[in-house]
Amino acid sequence: VQLQASGGGLVEPGGSLILSCAVSGFTSNRYAIGWFRQAPEKEREWVSCIARNGKTDYADTMKGRFTISRDNLKKTVYLQMNSLKPEDTAVYYCATDRNAILHWCSGATGHYEDWGQGTLVTVSS
Repeated sequence: VQLQASGGGLVEPGGSLILSCAVSGFTSNRYAIGWFRQAPEKEREWVSCIARNGKTDYADTMKGRFTISRDNLKKTVYLQMNSLKPEDTAVYYCATDRNAILHWCSGATGHYEDWGQGTLVTVSS
């Protein structure tokens, strides 16, 4: 299983970015996807996740600004990030939870087995 995160870059405060996570190596879409991020000298934190049936969940600080979605035909998950703030600067990682039940996804890193390499998002003027 491989996950390829992309779409990061430099954006000004208030701007937007769309991150993508392409998943390969699965013959089905029976997994949940989570997005996490890690800023310099900080612990990895949960951002958002999407369950097998498309149900979504967000960390409180991302609600209303970030939107997660999945395209099962393309085996790709997207994270639309709006109203970006300097404190959103981090490396963003996507990960798969192969054991997730249909309508639920986890915010805990320990639930996720496969991780992508991360994509850097820098919010700065």
